[in-house]
Amino acid sequence: MDVIFIQDFRLEILIGVYEWERRVPQTVQLDLEIGLPPREKRSDRIGDTIDYAKVVARIEASLRENRFVLVEALAEHIAQLVMSEFRAPWIRTSVTKLGALKGVKRLGVTIERGARA
Repeated sequence: MDVIFIQDFRLEILIGVYEWERRVPQTVQLDLEIGLPPREKRSDRIGDTIDYAKVVARIEASLRENRFVLVEALAEHIAQLVMSEFRAPWIRTSVTKLGALKGVKRLGVTIERGARA
């Protein structure tokens, strides 16, 4: 399977279990690996693949409209959005909170969804 990736995509969002986390935006880093449609269905035209810019814009728009408590729920939301709206057969999504806990530089989750050929 061919895979495109988007790394170190950072956003300021409200996310967290604790009350203070839901009042102060935190930086989250998204790292995505997205499976492409089968090779025989692709060409050198952007319409035959997944457009990185459209994926980034769609995620940004969705996160302006939705709030999450858990990074796991955020990762699932992103995975389902990309698979359903961009017809990706497989995705690995990592969501990292930066500096969320004293003494911890990064914490987060990685999930995989779909069938990797």
